Amino acid sequence: MVSKSYSNLLELASGEGDSFGRIGRRIPRVMNVAGVMSDVDDEGYTSSSSSQRDRIIIVANQLPIKAQRKTDDSKGWIFSWDENSLLLQLKDGLGDDEIEVIYVGCLKEEIHPNEQDEVSQFLLETFKCVPTFLPPDLFSRYYHGFCKQQLWPLFHYMLPLSPDLGGRFNRSLWQAYVSVNKIFADRIMEVINPEDDFVWVHDYHLMVLPTFLRKRFNRAKLGFFLHSPFPSSEIYKTLPVREEILRALLNSDLIGFHTFDYARHFLSCCSRMLGLTYESKRGYIGLEYYGRTVSIKILPVGIHMGQLQSVLSLPETEAKVAELIKQFSDQGRTMLLGVDDMDIFKGISLKLLAMEQLLVQHPEWQGKVVLVQIANPARGRGKDVKEVQAETSSTVKRINETFGRPGYKPVVLIDEPLKFYERIAYYVVAECCLVTAVRDGMNLIPYEYIIGRQGNAKLDKVLGLEPSIPKKSMLVVSEFIGCSPSLSGAIRVNPWNIDAVADAMDCALEMAEPEKQLRHEKHCRYVSTHDVGYWARSFLQDLERTCKGHLRQRAWGIGFGLSFRVVALGPNFRKLSMEHIVSAYRRTATRAILLDYDGTLMPQASIDKSPTSKSIEILNSLCRDKNNMVFIVSAKSRKVLAEWFSPCEKLGIAAEHGYFLRLKRDAEWETCVPVADSSWKQIAEPVMKLYTETTDGSTIEDKETALVWCYEDADPDFGSCQAKELVDHLESVLANEPVTVKTGQNVVEVKPQGVNKGLVAKRLLSTMQEREMSPDFVLCIGDDRSDEDMFEVITSSISGPSIAPRAEVFACTVCKKPSKAKYYLDDAAEIVRLMQGLACVSEQTVPL
Repeated sequence: MVSKSYSNLLELASGEGDSFGRIGRRIPRVMNVAGVMSDVDDEGYTSSSSSQRDRIIIVANQLPIKAQRKTDDSKGWIFSWDENSLLLQLKDGLGDDEIEVIYVGCLKEEIHPNEQDEVSQFLLETFKCVPTFLPPDLFSRYYHGFCKQQLWPLFHYMLPLSPDLGGRFNRSLWQAYVSVNKIFADRIMEVINPEDDFVWVHDYHLMVLPTFLRKRFNRAKLGFFLHSPFPSSEIYKTLPVREEILRALLNSDLIGFHTFDYARHFLSCCSRMLGLTYESKRGYIGLEYYGRTVSIKILPVGIHMGQLQSVLSLPETEAKVAELIKQFSDQGRTMLLGVDDMDIFKGISLKLLAMEQLLVQHPEWQGKVVLVQIANPARGRGKDVKEVQAETSSTVKRINETFGRPGYKPVVLIDEPLKFYERIAYYVVAECCLVTAVRDGMNLIPYEYIIGRQGNAKLDKVLGLEPSIPKKSMLVVSEFIGCSPSLSGAIRVNPWNIDAVADAMDCALEMAEPEKQLRHEKHCRYVSTHDVGYWARSFLQDLERTCKGHLRQRAWGIGFGLSFRVVALGPNFRKLSMEHIVSAYRRTATRAILLDYDGTLMPQASIDKSPTSKSIEILNSLCRDKNNMVFIVSAKSRKVLAEWFSPCEKLGIAAEHGYFLRLKRDAEWETCVPVADSSWKQIAEPVMKLYTETTDGSTIEDKETALVWCYEDADPDFGSCQAKELVDHLESVLANEPVTVKTGQNVVEVKPQGVNKGLVAKRLLSTMQEREMSPDFVLCIGDDRSDEDMFEVITSSISGPSIAPRAEVFACTVCKKPSKAKYYLDDAAEIVRLMQGLACVSEQTVPL
């Protein structure tokens, strides 16, 4: 395979997605290469009608492959599937007949550069794997550096308050992380068919990869699943590259999380740091991001039922179970089991302290209960791992010295790697499984334990159980792990509360047999129906559903580097071209211009909302053109607008959403609807004051005909929550009043019924029609929901008598979002530039 080369890995690849996509290709077939062996049955992998099946490219840090150097003198490698890899189990869950799977990732072993081409060809042909080779130094800075020292601790709520507590942010490690993600993207680009293939990226090692793929293929079908926790916004926002990672993830079509808490934290970060809002439609959560809908998936991963059941049936498993029964059950010992990686977040020491407390508080269990703690090798390395190992060993030693006796050790620590069947045998024998991690993304140990306890007929004989007797199991799980919400029959604990964990262990041991059986039955039913295949199929179904709209939208990329994103537009919704509108403006003779103010001519974020001298000058230039009728249409009071725009003699103003209106400065104010009774304010104002007192940063604006509650400066989540409550409260108390309660951008407004900005558009068009000046050019610009009424009136009048035949009509919203307008501009600055361009045309045509 020939790899694409790029001069700077930190810069995104250039080029248009559509043109590049045409050279995407199916995986080529190559011959086996001498010197490389496999234990895979070729029959299962070489004959396929891949062109007739859907294809998915699964991308992860590591391939589901074991690599072993040949032991004889000949050069070469022996490769085999890693049966314990979730990625391989995922493939089995999908089914070979339904979908073709390609893997992209690193090998666990380092391959010499001279062997890489040979190994790549063999893995591609035999395993359908595309290896990503990284220089050792780059891999170390990427994986052991940024991933394990910075992302992993932070995502597990560990802040680098000192150099000893997690790694401080290091930009060179971040650059290595971005470089590796770019290399992964290059490997994917070599095999992807962007029109058809789905790409599924896994875990925090590759969080900026979606940006590189989206840059190349605007319509790539791209899913991402995070297997670790996602921290709360208070923790996440300490990351210096927080926005880059969020924006990169949002270049996916579907983002998956194990639990609602993790998804909620992610959505909160998007709201607080990027100003994005989300909503749930028919059960699906979606984020609007530059016209694209990014879907959120919440579903915990499951286990591979077939693999577990096959291991349970092995003779080796039966033999090991018999050995454990002889070691524990026949000696009158009850086994409690812990299975954890040796790292700081698994809470092994807390579990040991709870065991110690159990033996102190309940001396009757001394000599009868044994905690077997299986400590898997740590995935990371560093000082913290050594400290955990030392603390674990010393605690085990102390407990055994205190409570042990000849022939009895209350704690058995197994810190050497176990074969999978050996671990399963411990599940079968253990009366209770303890998982006391202080933070963990998912943790499938409880699921495996439940299926292990379900066993099979052969194991029942070994255990001396009658087939008719219901199975039983007990779980004590931390409330801080991802599987906890799905195990409603488990005893949930706060692992930091040693006494509570000890009590839970005692409760699990003392619980009545029928209760244990019912809990086991409930858990077994859930685990067996929500296996890894169910998880994978559900994710891909949602990914397919999310990507269905790709071809119906026009898409193009904007932004540089990791700020790149794709803007997606409907077929009839496009950006307003300066050249187009100026050309139309020049050739038309009667023009109507309606402009919203806040968020349109003036940025929403501005503290001083009064118009600039430049805006006044532009408006005056437009108004001096006798062919123009220009209106400012605003929600603000007429007093404020009259003061701000006093230099504009011929400017029309509509205040308070069109309730008050005047055609020029010297004209009298008119009302678009009959004068309303404002006695309702006596009911609404006390309610708004209550919410103002309880919502820091909120204010009330009292207009002549309306009341507005603004929460622009409040906490975004709390403000939005309070606004929903306020709307319900106001609608209840004002049910019999002639007013409506409306929500806008960070506001809740109560105003007379029938008042909206559409009335202004109707009035302007009818006035021009009465003067026999039916416009042949109409421009209407606004930024929020209240302006949609103007857009609706303008667009519906195109075929009516109030607008000239074949008139040029431009209804334009601010920012890309769902709208009745057909055009959009990005921000207030672009609108001011547009108006300045039109003003220049008028200045050229107005006689001096």
